[in-house]
Amino acid sequence: MGTRYLLALFLILLVLGFEVQGAPTPQQDEAASATLFSQMQESLLGYWDTAKNAAQDLYMMTYLPSMDKKIREVYSESTAAVSTYAGIFTDQVLHMLKGGE
Repeated sequence: MGTRYLLALFLILLVLGFEVQGAPTPQQDEAASATLFSQMQESLLGYWDTAKNAAQDLYMMTYLPSMDKKIREVYSESTAAVSTYAGIFTDQVLHMLKGGE
């Protein structure tokens, strides 16, 4: 699942990189630059929405309910084991700090 997000991020950065490499524009007054900024913002938001929708569609196409269930089970079992051993470790440390009473 991390690879998919990395691929989507790479594609977004690639598209943005090509947009930034456009022809340089001469200095303009602030009113024109404000409209240019708003156009760039709208363009970036459009690219972001397109990339987000593509990533969500890709995720839904490759979604496997059985794998999701297995991942959830492994996560719950491992967190239960870690919390148990963390409790034991905490008890041991507290016992060593308090001393043998």
